[in-house]
Amino acid sequence: MSPLLCVLFAIAFPNQADLRLTGATRTDQAGWIYLHLQGKPRDVGFQYGSLAANEIDDAHKALLLSFGKEPYDWNWCRRTAKELFWSKLDPEYQDEILGQAEGLKAKGLLYDEWDVLAYNAYIELKDYYIPYLNSKKPGGARLGTTRESCSAFIATGGTTKDGKIVMGHNLWWDYLMGQRCNVLLDITPEKGNRVLMDAFCGFIHSGSDFAVNSAGIVLCETTISGFAGFDPSGIPEFMRMRKAIQYANNLDDMNSIFTKGNNGGYANTWLMGDTKTNEIGKLELGLKNVEFERKKDGFFVGSNFPESPKLIAEEVPGGWNADPQVNGCERRRIRWNSLLTQNKGKVDTDLAKQFLADTYDEVLDKHGATDSTLCGVSPFSGAVNTKVIDGTMAASLQLWAKMGISDGSTFSAKEFLAGHDGFSGMKPYLRDIPNQPWVELPPKS
Repeated sequence: MSPLLCVLFAIAFPNQADLRLTGATRTDQAGWIYLHLQGKPRDVGFQYGSLAANEIDDAHKALLLSFGKEPYDWNWCRRTAKELFWSKLDPEYQDEILGQAEGLKAKGLLYDEWDVLAYNAYIELKDYYIPYLNSKKPGGARLGTTRESCSAFIATGGTTKDGKIVMGHNLWWDYLMGQRCNVLLDITPEKGNRVLMDAFCGFIHSGSDFAVNSAGIVLCETTISGFAGFDPSGIPEFMRMRKAIQYANNLDDMNSIFTKGNNGGYANTWLMGDTKTNEIGKLELGLKNVEFERKKDGFFVGSNFPESPKLIAEEVPGGWNADPQVNGCERRRIRWNSLLTQNKGKVDTDLAKQFLADTYDEVLDKHGATDSTLCGVSPFSGAVNTKVIDGTMAASLQLWAKMGISDGSTFSAKEFLAGHDGFSGMKPYLRDIPNQPWVELPPKS
């Protein structure tokens, strides 16, 4: 059915669309859009597209401002995502994407499945596949991604107050798109585990990657800065992440799903935990190099640094400068280790919130949020959302969430545009980021 006919059908037969929304709900709270979605994959997608249509439309339009022009424009992204990824998606995720497009069309928005697919894949296409293509050109340099996104930790055993798992994470992203990572997806799928995760509005995965499932598995990540590598024949990262959190029942499952068909896209250090056993793991997922470590006592941290010497040698062009005097990622690593060591036996969700709002650079002995503090803030990006969970909350699929900059500071779109020439095109979509309170989600009825 053509997009126009889909719209006309929805207008003529509104109750047909409504049946697919049975059991789905939306609640807006403290800057978050909480969506409960359930049922068959196509229905889950339809519910998502219908309940968040305006926000998904807004996110697509905002992304177009920063995506680029020919040869790597949005038409290229649509075409490439279709050619590179569509046949590699499991049928259920194809159906979710088709359903989301149908939900958007039911609300009068003429997006198709290739728009939805390209939007979900844009991080690995833009930050990993395009550099890969450029490196293949005559004289092309092999360049690593410059994205430094997120601070995170996971702790267990003697580090935490009750000996159980505590995990915390903030998303550090550009202000334009970062403020649109404000969805909390609560999905009860036809198959697999129930999933609770934050997400960029319209993603069927997360992108920010803070998640918990009904098997008691918790998951988060930070990007491997400077990484270069991509395998066009591999399975896209966005599907592997979603599949891992939906189907993993233990850390071995998680490791297996992430690494099978690994394409190197969105290369991250994944922190994970099994709240049934209180075991935590760290998966440093490069392309050629994959390192998995696990423990039942202690902690793992992430602040965009690569760790494996072999990964650094083979997949971080130019190497890695581990001198904390000049490398902010290393300064954040030092700060994480200090806070978790100094607070051994005390770490709980309250301390986790404080850690993620921390703005002290102990290497330089300076206070104030920068690109070297756990609450990362720079002129163009910041820690725009924060999430914390412990074993008790994971058992009931709940988490603490704060929308807005982790330390409670605010962002003024007007002041930013006035102080940065060349960004006026963002004016319709760049908005203030106010200080929002911590809330427990899902919202209590």
